[in-house]
Amino acid sequence: MAGKILCVDDDPNILEGYKRQLRKEFELVTAVGPEQGLRMVAEQGPFAVVVSDLQMPGMNGVEFLAQVRVHEPDTVRMLLTGNAELQAAIDAINQGQIFRFLTKPCTSELLGGALKAALAQHRLINAERELLEQTLSGSIGVLSEVLALVNPEAFGRSARITRYVESIAENLHVSELWSIKTAAMLSQIGCVILPESVLKKVYQGAALTAEETQLFNQHPFIAYDLIAKIPRMKRVAEIIKFQDSYYDGVGMSGGTQQGKTIPMEAGILKVALDFDALESSGKSKAEAFGVMQQRKGWYDPTVIDALKSAFAKEIKFEVKTTVVAELLEGMILAEDIQSSQYVLLASKGQQVTQSMILRLQSFRKSGGVREPFTVLLPIKLEDSPAGIPSQVVSQPVQMLKAS
Repeated sequence: MAGKILCVDDDPNILEGYKRQLRKEFELVTAVGPEQGLRMVAEQGPFAVVVSDLQMPGMNGVEFLAQVRVHEPDTVRMLLTGNAELQAAIDAINQGQIFRFLTKPCTSELLGGALKAALAQHRLINAERELLEQTLSGSIGVLSEVLALVNPEAFGRSARITRYVESIAENLHVSELWSIKTAAMLSQIGCVILPESVLKKVYQGAALTAEETQLFNQHPFIAYDLIAKIPRMKRVAEIIKFQDSYYDGVGMSGGTQQGKTIPMEAGILKVALDFDALESSGKSKAEAFGVMQQRKGWYDPTVIDALKSAFAKEIKFEVKTTVVAELLEGMILAEDIQSSQYVLLASKGQQVTQSMILRLQSFRKSGGVREPFTVLLPIKLEDSPAGIPSQVVSQPVQMLKAS
């Protein structure tokens, strides 16, 4: 079967007719009326195609398909009607973005052909989205690697909060993880305009001058302006823009939005950023969480609850002492890596990548790197050898920042 098709009509006899005529060729599911149809979309979706009658009690087909579009934008939508009224067709196209508008009576051959075309359209939509996401993911990876080279302090923070965000989002069962993870990865890209001394003060929780504060407060907007120009990245840009907004509407976005009008993903990012900032200032995880609980109006309560839930899930890590020559992709830095002249090369909390290894190898040959240093390796205790010489620590799942 090429994909599930949902047929919605208020007449059960018509739906039975669809089943008899089409079930041999298509994977068909039916719903009596728009309310049952929306429940089916929520409980059994996503559907490749949804076909709806126009005239139904309570909610007409145009309104129903517009709702389907909100919940499942990639679903191809078709409308059947007993009268080919021009205004109905216009509304269907404008409000529900209908793929096909068919009039009754509709032969099984005509309906079957339209369904085959709709399934082909759905495959095309998915292929395009997957290609764009793969292309974007590659581009984002390059941007992140450039940020790591230009500003390891900022990239170190991005790497940490990305893991925090993933953990919180999973506890909240966020369906669109790609957008929030991407926003976290790129949240600090506007910091490329900031002097390293200012960033260090920010990440250590030190006081900023008025001029430094004004400069730092601009970085989400700089990132927004850059990222919003990239196709299909508008949502990611919006999340980044509101990353410093408080839940009560106060904050650096200007205070024009609050509560549910701020993207929930931005609220997740805000929690992750503040949690990391408190940890970087020297507080323990428990102390950082306690401070955040006292900040009334700053955070979405559901996100704070999800942060708390993340602490309930723990994974064990081996703290290993190593050198540049023994670094492997996927390791987590448990401390900053500096050159022999104390220049920051990679930040605590960063995940080791191939480009990082190459850069450190280059510095080791030319000017020297301060070695050895420590890294974190996730382990399964039941698989670990007895008497392992390195230290074992517990950390919440995904939250890999060493303390």
